[in-house]
Formats: sequence, structure tokens, C-alpha cells
Amino acid sequence: MDHNCEHTHVMEDGTVVTHTHGHSHGHTHSHAHTKAVLNRLSRAIGHLESIRRMVEDGRDCSEVLIQLSAVKSAINNTGKVILQDHIEHCIVDAVESGDNQALDELNKAIDRFMK
Repeated sequence: MDHNCEHTHVMEDGTVVTHTHGHSHGHTHSHAHTKAVLNRLSRAIGHLESIRRMVEDGRDCSEVLIQLSAVKSAINNTGKVILQDHIEHCIVDAVESGDNQALDELNKAIDRFMK
């Protein structure tokens, strides 16, 4: 079933983004929070690089573990943004078009993410 949807989102930096997309099945359209997710991932990568330097420099294990915990938290929060974005776009569209495969894929992804 083909249909068009219009979505408006306020980004983290305050930018308002409105986009329209239509599709028959599947969900390969762009997500509103892609830039925010990429920024979060870049920060996490930079943080991991600094942790690697801490280990190379022989820094205290407790400090390293604290920093690793911060990266884990950042990655989990990034995953939540991706899930929210996916639900707002793909899953709403999947429900409207009766795409049960997308719902099954979401459940599998959530299972893996929550482990």
C-alpha cells in the first residue's frame, strides 16, 4: 500500500525539520535524528580513543573503568535515540501498511540491544 507521510521534528540544536516520504514497503527513508546520532557516535569514538591512550599510558584502572562506563552510557543513549526515531518513522509506517516483518525485525533488534 503506497502512502505519503509528513513528519515535523525539532532537533537537539533547535532546528525544525519537516519532511515527507512515501513508500510501498520496507523503510529505507532517512531519519530525522541522523545528524544527532552521528555526532553522538563521533563523541563516543573520540572518548574511546582517549581511553585507549589512558590504558597505553598506564593510567589507574579505576579511572579507565569510570570512563568506559561513561562511553557505555553514551552508546546506550544513542541506541535509544535510534530506537525512538525508528519507531516514530518506520514502525508507524509499518503498522499503517501492515508490514509485520518490520515489527519482527524491531523486536529482534530490541532483544539484542537490551542484552
